[in-house]
Amino acid sequence: MGFARTCAVALVGVEGVVVEVQADLEPGVAAFTLVGLPDKSLTESRDRVRAAVTNSGGEWPQKKLTVGLSPASVPKAGSGFDMAIACSVLGAAERIDPRVLADLVMIGELGLDGRVRPVRGILPAVLAAADAGYEQVVVPECAAAEATLVPGVSVLGVRSLRQLIAVLTDEPVPEEEPHDRQGRPDPLLAGLRVPGSGADTAASGAAWPDRGLDLADVVGQVTARTGVEVAAAGGHHLFLEGPPGAGKTMLAERLPAVLPRLTRQESLEVTAVHSVAGLLPPGKPMIDTPPYCAPHHSATMQSLVGGGPGIARPGAVALAHRGVLFLDEAPEFHSRTLDALRQPLESGHVVIARSAGVVRFPARFLMVLAANPCPCGRFSQRDSLCECPPAAIRRYQARLSGPLLDRVDLRVEADPVTRAQLTASGTRGESTVTVADRVRAARERAAARLADTPWRTNSEVPGRELRTRWHAEPGAMDDAERSLERGVLTARGIDRVLRVAWTIADLVAHPRPGATDVALALQLRTGVPRGVPTAIGALT
Repeated sequence: MGFARTCAVALVGVEGVVVEVQADLEPGVAAFTLVGLPDKSLTESRDRVRAAVTNSGGEWPQKKLTVGLSPASVPKAGSGFDMAIACSVLGAAERIDPRVLADLVMIGELGLDGRVRPVRGILPAVLAAADAGYEQVVVPECAAAEATLVPGVSVLGVRSLRQLIAVLTDEPVPEEEPHDRQGRPDPLLAGLRVPGSGADTAASGAAWPDRGLDLADVVGQVTARTGVEVAAAGGHHLFLEGPPGAGKTMLAERLPAVLPRLTRQESLEVTAVHSVAGLLPPGKPMIDTPPYCAPHHSATMQSLVGGGPGIARPGAVALAHRGVLFLDEAPEFHSRTLDALRQPLESGHVVIARSAGVVRFPARFLMVLAANPCPCGRFSQRDSLCECPPAAIRRYQARLSGPLLDRVDLRVEADPVTRAQLTASGTRGESTVTVADRVRAARERAAARLADTPWRTNSEVPGRELRTRWHAEPGAMDDAERSLERGVLTARGIDRVLRVAWTIADLVAHPRPGATDVALALQLRTGVPRGVPTAIGALT
């Protein structure tokens, strides 16, 4: 009779639960029973573990073997329990001292040859182990850099089960030949990345400015450029409406480079989500730049919000956490899919309930909607080029629901680019670096004002707090209040105007929003000109 235990981690979304892996050997007919609510891939670990132990030079015990995963009420999925199961079995068979295993957390999949393969979610798993008080974790060698991001945890990276056994038994550690790539991808990393997810991060290659995406490339669009700058400075959602070719997509693609770099805590949050989704770029375990996610308009509600069979996977809103979610051709999305964004836009997280459990993903993103004014894209108040019937225009514009648009702080019209603007020389707009410097300074002013509060940006401050603690200058809100009386603004809308006014004041270094700041905020909210300069540089 033998007994041994060690620990692994079960992930539910981006939150982990430490699981005790117990192995018990009893006299009887040789059998291997796995209990504790495992899924299909975890049930198959019985064959993987047996082959890995045998091919690593170990002897598989010919007794009745029971492996329990505790707590049994927590669903367990994936192959990340393989290494813990193998070591607990070897501990019960007295090949490894059970006392050595008791305080270890092991995360990794085993190949049939005994090699240790990485799994998704290494970072959130190690974070869960650290929160539970564990100080030593064992992970695949190729994922050790990701695990070392967690402070206060000693990380052991191994290439094979043979190496791990040698370390735990104080034997000479055998050398394992690294994978000879010869221009081919490492097979150990197969299955970690999910192609076709529509997600991208600046960490996946060079930084955004090095990719040639500069705001100076955008011709004209003074008001739209101001909308992008205000959105970046205050974390406000943005709706760009205009004809095809006006530069809406160009502006959205350049927005991540204007945003400040992520703090360490934000980087850990973003990296944890991308680790669970299998989107961490090889060689760079920490994402320190805002992510950018642009799903196609045919995306389903599950791909946008999150879901899938079994335990839900993160969707586009979670992958865009602390970054930009760009919905191009927004009216072409299904209306139910767009309306599903209303809850995460307000709360900053998304909760998905499935039969396998309830999952919570962080989803505090900056949403950018882009749309044509009509099906043909040429509708305008200034000319009559549009050939769409009025009923078709109304139906097209009604695809974006009022409750969704009411949550968007900035609604900017992108004008068609004229011949004079396109052919003019020496009239390029401000570069990304110039705008990013102003955005960073504005965020620092907002952070200083909100230092003793749970909020970081103006868009996060509740309306009640704005009205009671941070007033605009006397009389500055008169036009906004009249718009509320006329029904142009809702109660939520006037709060958002005040938020945007504070962001504009931060950009131009005003101590409080004045009448000019509020007028520009109203113009960016309603689209109605207010007779004030629209370029931030003209307000300073």
